Amino acid sequence: MGGTSRSQTVSTKLQGIAEQAKGYPEMVFTTLVHLMDVNFLREAYRKTRKSGAPGVDKVTAGEYAKSLDENLRDLYERLRSGRYKALPVKRAWLDKDEGGKRPIGKPAFEDKIVQRVVVMLLGAVYEQDFYDFSHGFREGHSQHQALHELWGQCRRMNINWIVDADVSGFFDNLDHGWLRKIIKQRVNDGGMLRLIGKWLNAGVVEGEILTYPEKGTPQGGVVSPMLSNIFLHHVLDGWFVKEVKPRMKGRCFLIRFADDFIIGFELEKDALRVMEVLPKRFGRFGLTIHPEKTRLIKFRKPGLREKKARGNGTFDFLGFTHYWARSHRGYWVIKRKTRKKGIRRFLGSLWLWLRKNRHLPLKAQYKMLCLKVRGHYQYYGISGNYRAINNIYHYAKRYWKYWLSRRSHKGYINWDKFMISILDRLLVPKPRIIHYI
Repeated sequence: MGGTSRSQTVSTKLQGIAEQAKGYPEMVFTTLVHLMDVNFLREAYRKTRKSGAPGVDKVTAGEYAKSLDENLRDLYERLRSGRYKALPVKRAWLDKDEGGKRPIGKPAFEDKIVQRVVVMLLGAVYEQDFYDFSHGFREGHSQHQALHELWGQCRRMNINWIVDADVSGFFDNLDHGWLRKIIKQRVNDGGMLRLIGKWLNAGVVEGEILTYPEKGTPQGGVVSPMLSNIFLHHVLDGWFVKEVKPRMKGRCFLIRFADDFIIGFELEKDALRVMEVLPKRFGRFGLTIHPEKTRLIKFRKPGLREKKARGNGTFDFLGFTHYWARSHRGYWVIKRKTRKKGIRRFLGSLWLWLRKNRHLPLKAQYKMLCLKVRGHYQYYGISGNYRAINNIYHYAKRYWKYWLSRRSHKGYINWDKFMISILDRLLVPKPRIIHYI
């Protein structure tokens, strides 16, 4: 059977599950894991990113692909007979915008394949249940779509108050017992639950130390985003739609991307009521709403005669600071700019990279510098944010010039000479708006 036919077979089965889930919202699926055959594993392999770092077994995607057919058949036999064992997750640390570090997991490549199959099967069910305002790690959704929806909801609903909530260490504190109970309400498949349990209990390797956390799911794992969406769909999304909104006197909305969410309200009384019950709701499921980072913000549209948005606060969401300001035509509009901590973090990492790699050939430096700068524009290049990305452009040129001069025995490079000899041939990408939100 050819690759296209195998993909179509997998797609047909997933579509059948999706149609059942959509047609019968109360249906509990009990027989999904038996669909996990070699065709599913091969399709999961195709969808798994090959450039990721290897896990604790040090097997790369390229090495696994050398005997792909044999490896997939062997994996299938181990899954079918119950001999499959999940390897511990290798832990690394990434810098956070607000300071500190956040952990990220690196599963073994074979574990990623099996996790991808589970994500495909769970997705066929839960994508019919998830609400459109949940944008995190879902096909057809993105951060920019969430930002666009946030802008539109604030305008249409006459929003005056924003609850900017923060869940303390969500991925580190996700309760395994509650997760299992929540999944069983829709997918009560013993084989599926055992696989998820194996990954949650596989342990974490950091350096030479192996630990077994009793709660949490490693960020970076293929299955983690799906599990977090299922958990928060029950804890937050469904609760908001079914219990919160019907009790509100004014209009309100919720927008969520993974564990980052914003709730907007027309009336202050409604916002205060939700602020009061939100910690209790999350506490019931073993999670904590951060008391200091969670804020109620006045965010109303200023009057026509107001010259400044006095009394209004700002809030951060998905890397942008949101605020009211005048447009070029004099109208009050919601604008977004890159949050200051995000700018500092990017420029800091760029400075360190240029310093560390200043002795590389110019073309190698230029190629990587362009990738970094374009990547920044690709995300932050939204309408109204040109000044911020333009600053990145100028700092990138300045930093590069500085560290090139530090590798010269003659010392500081003359700026005009540098512009002519290098930048005229190797132009740093200029800023441009990519997303018109």
